[in-house]
Amino acid sequence: MAAVRRERDLLGERDVPADVYYGIHTLRAVENFPLSGVPLSAHPELVVALASVKEAAALAHRDLATLPPDRADAIVTACREIRAGALHDQFVVDVLQGGAGTSTHMNANEVIANRALEILGHPRGAYGYAHPNDDVNRAQSTNDVYPTAVKLALRAAAGVLLDSMTDLARAFTERGGAFAKTYKLGRTQLQDAVPMTLGQEFDVFALTVRDDAAVLQAARAETCEVNLGGTAIGTGLNADPGFTAAVVAHLALVTGVPVREARDPIESTQGMGAFLQMSAALRRFALRLSKICNDLRLLASGPAAGLGEIRLPARQAGSSIMPGKVNPVIPEAVNQVCFDVVGADAAVSMAAQAGQLQLNAFEPLVAHLLLTAIRRLGAACRILAEHCVQGIEANESHLRFAVERSAGLATALNPVIGYPKASELARRCVTGGVPVRVLALRDGLLSAEELDGLLDLHRLVRPPR
Repeated sequence: MAAVRRERDLLGERDVPADVYYGIHTLRAVENFPLSGVPLSAHPELVVALASVKEAAALAHRDLATLPPDRADAIVTACREIRAGALHDQFVVDVLQGGAGTSTHMNANEVIANRALEILGHPRGAYGYAHPNDDVNRAQSTNDVYPTAVKLALRAAAGVLLDSMTDLARAFTERGGAFAKTYKLGRTQLQDAVPMTLGQEFDVFALTVRDDAAVLQAARAETCEVNLGGTAIGTGLNADPGFTAAVVAHLALVTGVPVREARDPIESTQGMGAFLQMSAALRRFALRLSKICNDLRLLASGPAAGLGEIRLPARQAGSSIMPGKVNPVIPEAVNQVCFDVVGADAAVSMAAQAGQLQLNAFEPLVAHLLLTAIRRLGAACRILAEHCVQGIEANESHLRFAVERSAGLATALNPVIGYPKASELARRCVTGGVPVRVLALRDGLLSAEELDGLLDLHRLVRPPR
């Protein structure tokens, strides 16, 4: 039989595998919540954040002499190992759980305590020498540790997403430069409009991504206000005198994040504002990124029966029955990520409003959805930039032909010949297939020199202001 150790909790005794670092609370959580099949370790940012909070707490207790120095040092060492990537496989509770994150919190407390015991020279489970609650969790509660850790995790994950967004914006900007003199028709309501350049179209994509990055950066800044030290409901019951200021200061040093004490820890314990702001920023980007992907697919549609204005890089055969067919699979995949993020925002919104009084019990769902959304959007930005945008080509001859034969050019003649005559030229252009320039010259409305000036494409796409 496999070796076990016996542990006790409120409900009684249980045998825990001797070779694991978690304990009885984690064991019960694994049994109670087989919901998503996604363990806490799937979110390494959250594991690291939990270890960071516990390290800061142990350092504060060492300063305040509220923990024996050897215990505090052992806890700090264990936390630093976890922050460096060790023992992540021991964070096994399901990301979805009842208890407002208590199971996640106790998983961390137990792993840290048992590693600290080893460092102190004691066997796992010998909690008289380093206890998950009395030592690792001294002056803390799930209700201040968990939201603080989630905010740190979101900030770290969002930083990675911002890097990917920068890369995507850069890819659009590079293509915008390459297409700066590629003239084409703009479209409104899917109908021909006035000329522009393909470069302008791609520059807009770049600006969209950069604008959304700024919104995400603002949401990221809101995660710096933490309720650590507030313990159960924000009043700070059971926190040692001076602990709040000390632990927040140490957390800033440990993480390099400018965390600050909550203006009102009670509000911060129950409030979900930072999470809602983060979710809204992700939703905004997902919706606008999805629109960009829609545009790319539309511009590349065809090649014979669609717009056919650009060519996307061919990534794979597109059909099991139609030879030679190639599909816009990268934008399609990114679209699906965006749809998923929008759905996650709806669930986050439901969870945020479902809290009661001094606590929101549904933060585990919020943490899982937001961290997942951030990770998927980051991956979507990377594959869109690398596997699609960087290799896009323009169908220049097709674009130029469409511009020169478009009825939209009649708009440029409005100021000179008036709207009614310009409208008649546009109508005849559409019905007869004769270019506006030819019709205007044939009707004697304008000279060739006047038409050259009025219909100069460079002037039309960048009119003087």
